[in-house]
Amino acid sequence: MMVALDGTIVAIANPAIQKDLGASFADVQWITNGYFLALAVTLITAGKLGDRFGHRQTFLIGVVGFAAASGAIGLSGSIALVVTFRVFQGLFGALLMPAALGLLRATFPAEKLNMAIGIWGMVIGASTAGGPILGGLLVQHVSWQSVFFINVPVGVAALVLGLLILTDHRAQNAPRSFDIPGIALLSGAMFCLVWALIKAPAWGWGSGLTWAFLAASVLGFALFALWETRVEEPLIPLGLFRSVPLSAGVVLMVLMAIAFLGGLFFVTFYLQNVHGMSPVDAGLHLLPLTGMMIVGSPLAGALITKTGPRIPLAGGMALTAISMYGMSTLDTGTSGAVMSLWFAGLGLGLAPVMVGATEVIVGNAPMELSGVAGGLQQAAMQIGGSLGTAVLGAVMASKVDGDLAGNWADAKLPPLTPAQLDQASQAVQVGAAPVAKGTPAQLAERITTVAHDTFVSGMSLACLVAAVVALVAVFVALLTKRGENADAAGAGAGHI
Repeated sequence: MMVALDGTIVAIANPAIQKDLGASFADVQWITNGYFLALAVTLITAGKLGDRFGHRQTFLIGVVGFAAASGAIGLSGSIALVVTFRVFQGLFGALLMPAALGLLRATFPAEKLNMAIGIWGMVIGASTAGGPILGGLLVQHVSWQSVFFINVPVGVAALVLGLLILTDHRAQNAPRSFDIPGIALLSGAMFCLVWALIKAPAWGWGSGLTWAFLAASVLGFALFALWETRVEEPLIPLGLFRSVPLSAGVVLMVLMAIAFLGGLFFVTFYLQNVHGMSPVDAGLHLLPLTGMMIVGSPLAGALITKTGPRIPLAGGMALTAISMYGMSTLDTGTSGAVMSLWFAGLGLGLAPVMVGATEVIVGNAPMELSGVAGGLQQAAMQIGGSLGTAVLGAVMASKVDGDLAGNWADAKLPPLTPAQLDQASQAVQVGAAPVAKGTPAQLAERITTVAHDTFVSGMSLACLVAAVVALVAVFVALLTKRGENADAAGAGAGHI
């Protein structure tokens, strides 16, 4: 809950942090980017640490470090310290997430594993979608520091309960050494990939820098794959990917995150800037999405236990595709009831995917690699989220840039210079109307109408692309099946 919540809760606190610490827009972006970068780059390595030293120890260290980093951010008096401790948050969060899945895999037998992952998925989904609501309430009524301080008591409770309840399960043939070159190559490749995705909106997709980092990432992954075939105890045995269901589960997780997190990115701007809602109201309008994920995840766990993952996963992605298509039809006058219908459909579609894809990845990996499998699952979601935001952001920017000048001229508004048009386009990409101070009310209203209509056309195209991605994921879901190694869960691990 802490790790997922901190992925979205901070977005609401960013304006208050910027004002209080006198930070630039680029500085504030790093509050989010530093966290996601550290998390994505280290997840698989952190999973390996859990396989090597035990998931209980890794989990508890992650809890303590995450809570301590959170408290340190709340006490920070400069933006540099905030960003530094956010990186530490990401590093300790990376220890937590795969270890949690490794513990579930080792503790629950096959017939109960899906329900356990269902409850886990429910918490992840609710925390991700509920972050803006809680963040809005805390920032509005307490302070931006409280967004981070809230993790401290949660961390203390998790530590105490963890020490009392969790037992250490280790597979008999758990890894005994570390693949240091493999860790370096994988971390470097992941860094270059995520860095390129983060910086692409600023550098431009046609920029030599963007393509240089993407090329470095491809080279890094190729060298990593080559090295893993030659080392005695590899970080990720490439034989894992001979399992078609496991590979399909990883791809499915990436596609799901592209559609979900990429699409959700624009919806928050739509609610706040086009409909003029406060952060708290915008969060409340997303409650149907959160609610359906909370209700749907345990139900999906029970269904997958009975029928296997293939049909629930394909059906979930089909419903996600339909809901994203529905969201592409939203306009400036859409009612709350219609929005709620599509948000609820999205939550209900995502629930079986969050649960089922996780079970497919973790259940099809050998017990001694459950931490690495958990790291793969989380890394796939982080990369998918970054990819979705970057690619759908580029689609949105291209549509707005292409339409704004024509829409502006059609509305017979005063002509803009190229520099003014570029500034206006950047505002419209987040749903804001570029109205200068002192503009007459009638003219301001016409500018606002053009800005909102242009933004909505861009959002519609981005949601259509997300719907197509979700549709492709339906066919990927048909390649999945129940974990081949799931029967080892809860039985095959030795207790230490």
